Amino acid sequence: MKLQDKNTIVTGGASGFGAGIVARFLEEGANVTIVDFDKTAALAYMESLKSDRVHFEYADLADGKSVAELFDRLQTRWSRLDVLVNNAGTTHLPALLEDVSEKDFDKVFAVNAKSVYYTSKFAVPWMKQQAAGAIVNIASTAALSPRPHLTWYNASKGWMVTATKSMAIELASERIRVNAICPVAGETPLLASFMGSDTPETREKFLSSIPLGRFSTPKDIAATALYLASDEAAMITGVALEVDGGRCI
Repeated sequence: MKLQDKNTIVTGGASGFGAGIVARFLEEGANVTIVDFDKTAALAYMESLKSDRVHFEYADLADGKSVAELFDRLQTRWSRLDVLVNNAGTTHLPALLEDVSEKDFDKVFAVNAKSVYYTSKFAVPWMKQQAAGAIVNIASTAALSPRPHLTWYNASKGWMVTATKSMAIELASERIRVNAICPVAGETPLLASFMGSDTPETREKFLSSIPLGRFSTPKDIAATALYLASDEAAMITGVALEVDGGRCI
């Protein structure tokens, strides 16, 4: 029970890596709020979890007013916030960098970057009041070893790694730890978007770049998030931990 009674937010927690993190954190005793834009998926997932320690909150994470209202609601529920997992993410389809539309560019940076700005804007002051907290940002190996034709997605995750390190050094004196996880391509709903299509050929191409020979899974990322959020990682802040089967070697 590494997170016993810890109050935790997981953005994008209704599917993919986020869903895996939610399930593992509940197993370890946390109280979890799933923040997602897909109410139907979130409620269906919560039903499958059969836990009274998880609840759902809708928010548009790229809208400051929506995020402010989210935190107002959470502060009526909880007296403290222990863990924030910034997992919500999206990508554009593989394309030449000059062919990605402005609309898709804006969407990628709104979800992958601006959401972290907003959740931090409201979570950090709350954590400062208690002089403790852990923030885990789900970045990507794309930040460290970019793939061609995903330039603006790569850049958004590079932003997240730099933001993580800057947040960590700024917040260390407040006893708030900030770390990032850099997964390789995973078995999540976004996999087909990263590859452009989900065929045996595109899978083989992606897998050939991963020395351990498989995609990451929600369980892999959940186990890493658990460690970084727990007191076992009390001396770790500012890392961008590769969970990538050797992809970045």
